[in-house]
Amino acid sequence: MSKNKLVVPGSRQAIENLKYEISRELGITLGAETTSRLNGTVGGEMTKRLVELGKQYYTNR
Repeated sequence: MSKNKLVVPGSRQAIENLKYEISRELGITLGAETTSRLNGTVGGEMTKRLVELGKQYYTNR
């Protein structure tokens, strides 16, 4: 489990949901039997989407 401190309650579940949503969209089954490259693809897409959400948030303020 990560040692990162949660700032927003419930954010861990939201991130998990995002991870599995993206993996379904990409047709990737997450897990130990999946290559690190494919698992990393999901992580990279998560990062792109979170950055975009952050940009939208600060643009609309």
